[in-house]
Amino acid sequence: MSRKINLNRAFTLIELLVVISIIALLLGILLPCLGRIKAKAYRVRCAHNLKQIDLGLNLYLNANNDTYPCTEDPVSIVPFYWLWMGRGWRGFIEPYLGGGIDPNNPSVLFCPADKKSEDLYESTSYSYSMSFYHSPEQINTMNSTADTYSSPQPSVPQRSLSVARPAEKIVIGEWLSVHTPVKGEDSGWWCWQGSRNYLFVDGSVSYLKAEEVAPARDGKPNPNLTINGIRGCDQAIR
Repeated sequence: MSRKINLNRAFTLIELLVVISIIALLLGILLPCLGRIKAKAYRVRCAHNLKQIDLGLNLYLNANNDTYPCTEDPVSIVPFYWLWMGRGWRGFIEPYLGGGIDPNNPSVLFCPADKKSEDLYESTSYSYSMSFYHSPEQINTMNSTADTYSSPQPSVPQRSLSVARPAEKIVIGEWLSVHTPVKGEDSGWWCWQGSRNYLFVDGSVSYLKAEEVAPARDGKPNPNLTINGIRGCDQAIR
């Protein structure tokens, strides 16, 4: 009589440990990759937000004689909001983004990677350059970062045809460096650290390091105080 061979042999402890070790090794290799993929996906989604905001901005321009959002600063008294702040300019564009947008439903005004703006800035991640509601002559008298939030000058409406270099002038961009952490405090456009998504007047979106933005009137990578304002350039010369 032939002997039956037992084909249902169980794993030995050593074999089980080897399998677990291989799985752990693979996870160790894959998890950082997945983290980078997720971070890149957030960055792409953020860029898409700015593309949608660009559509809303162009609809606003079409309805307002090709004039950019403009009002006197500050736009609120307590708390003080300035038009360039997300909480200041968003009200001009919201009707052209589908409506129903508020801090609890920020839609494209909030970057999914932004962990601070939900509480700090009412879920608004993007800022608007004050060069679009002050004349180039006014901007060229502003030499300090404090000029963006103190001693306001009268607003001067700016039209789209006044933009001299549409592919090189930032109109809206991320305030914080949410995709590239900075050391210490992130002071937004007043900080020479980090990287941000920026929307240019021609509709393009670029992810730029702070040092890739040209120094403004205050010596910072600050699109608010671009030299020559709306007629100037925010791209650093390389």
